[in-house]
Amino acid sequence: MHYYEIAVLGANLSPLTYSSKQILSPFCVVTVSVRSSLKRGVVIRECEKPTFKTLEIIENTGEYYTEFQISLAKFIAHYYICQIGVAFALFTPIKSQNSLNLSFSKCPNLSEKQKEALEFTKKNASALIFGDTGSGKSEIYISRIFEVLNQGKQALFLMPEISLTPQMSKRLEEYFGENLGIWHSKITKKRKSELIEGFQSGKIRLIAGARSALFLPFWDLGLIVVDEEHDDSYKSNENPRYNARDLALFIGKKSQIPVILGSATPSLTSYAKQPKFRLKGTFFQSEKEFIFDACKTEISPKIIDELGICLRQKHQAIVFLPTRANFKYMLCQNCNELVKCPFCSIAMSLHKDRRQLKCHYCGHTEFFKTKCKKCGGETFENRKMGTNEVISKLSEHFSEHSFVKFDRDEITTQSRLEKVLKRFNDGEIDVLVGTQMLSKGHDYHNVRLCVIMGLDDMLGYADFRARERTLALAIQLSGRSGRNGKGKVLIQSTQSDFFENYVSDYDAFLEDEKEFRNPLYPPFKRLLRVQISHKNDKTASEIMHANLARIKNAPNIEIIGYGKAFIEYIAAKFRYEILLRSDDHRALINAANLCDLSAVQIDIDPVSFA
Repeated sequence: MHYYEIAVLGANLSPLTYSSKQILSPFCVVTVSVRSSLKRGVVIRECEKPTFKTLEIIENTGEYYTEFQISLAKFIAHYYICQIGVAFALFTPIKSQNSLNLSFSKCPNLSEKQKEALEFTKKNASALIFGDTGSGKSEIYISRIFEVLNQGKQALFLMPEISLTPQMSKRLEEYFGENLGIWHSKITKKRKSELIEGFQSGKIRLIAGARSALFLPFWDLGLIVVDEEHDDSYKSNENPRYNARDLALFIGKKSQIPVILGSATPSLTSYAKQPKFRLKGTFFQSEKEFIFDACKTEISPKIIDELGICLRQKHQAIVFLPTRANFKYMLCQNCNELVKCPFCSIAMSLHKDRRQLKCHYCGHTEFFKTKCKKCGGETFENRKMGTNEVISKLSEHFSEHSFVKFDRDEITTQSRLEKVLKRFNDGEIDVLVGTQMLSKGHDYHNVRLCVIMGLDDMLGYADFRARERTLALAIQLSGRSGRNGKGKVLIQSTQSDFFENYVSDYDAFLEDEKEFRNPLYPPFKRLLRVQISHKNDKTASEIMHANLARIKNAPNIEIIGYGKAFIEYIAAKFRYEILLRSDDHRALINAANLCDLSAVQIDIDPVSFA
């Protein structure tokens, strides 16, 4: 009889010991019984016969993890502080692997500047292509992928929220055809099985996908491309709270796999730490005019005038604001109390079309005709316009034109996204009104005006990255206007000086931002957030203080804050946090491991502080 330590996949448990009559290879996948339920597990190692009675392994599934996956899973468990079974649950195991000799009919023609950028990526183990919107970053990626695939290797192309970026997927299909696999959370189970089969046979050599594509069973990976590397959707908001961009850089360094990062608005961390190539200009003949509307978020005369000019000239427009629904919140006019969700310390948003108030955190809804829970008042003031209200107001001024909403309430599937984009590019829609989804790399052929509203609230967030995030969003949105000709960008803000200084010069912003953050914030320091949530407020507070006592004497860390979280109550649970800072990530990991990991969640290198 042989004995093995088995990590149960997805379970927050230390490895368990089981017996087997068979000799099993490390990191193969087996079926075991846990509390009378059948579970899948991974063999961690063979061990000595224990002093206690063990259950027998039920089945060897024939699946196993590749060296690439094993290395990455071990790092995730260590760096992001989770059980090894939780880390391995992210990955798709493999059954077999083959290598087919494939060749690829087609490669982009590059400009001299693009050729320089391509050579730069070959000379550096990891490199950042800092390229303006429309400067030709995609052709550089494709050329490098082309070379790697013709060497018989595999390539991975990571994109943020791939289901929202069909344009890049279609471009890759044009070059790589059936040798491309598209991987993201919204594809069907059947399609996932087909892709895994094609991948394991060697027919599919290029995987393009969202962050989860990093966990597929690569065995001969020759290149990782991380497009739009600045995008926060690369960061998981569930345990383990990994960042796919950072994992790509880790595995690239450890396994000597080249990594290319790309963005028109790179994160300051990548800009400061990575070798970079600046690709300026655009393939398109484009002239852009910036207009600044120094007022609070409202449908101002300047917006009406510019939109009228655009529509009379038979052009299209996009209008951005960060808020869905009609209004972000309702305020009692009698006592100034917000109408809040009963399960979250968050105001509910008003959806007039559905006649409901909705919490955008837990999903709770109520009939919109309500009474103030504090004073019983029935008269409310609506605050902070959303996409529904903007469409309603603009339609009053331009009733002969077509306005369509472009946010997560409206665009719920990839097919709906593609349908709306097609209608827009076919000229059936005059104006798209939406949230950040508008900025996600879509090509709008006839857009001559981009209206950007609601930036002041974003600039005012209690977050050291607020300036970077807000400016990057403004620049990404600006890039959607005038893709082939003249374009206008109207930015509405009471802080228009900030945007006037930087919206056409992100390089200058990054240099100034380095001085602003030095020496207290990344990339000069490392941060870790310890999060506590519990249905009982007193218990949550006690857990926080107990963990503070555990880590207060940890070496080389600074406790820079603790107490109730910014949003202190979500989904009927009270929330507390501890924020740590250090020069060294190892000190933060050590401090995290001193915590009671059964009672807290660890977020190293956090991107959200809500």
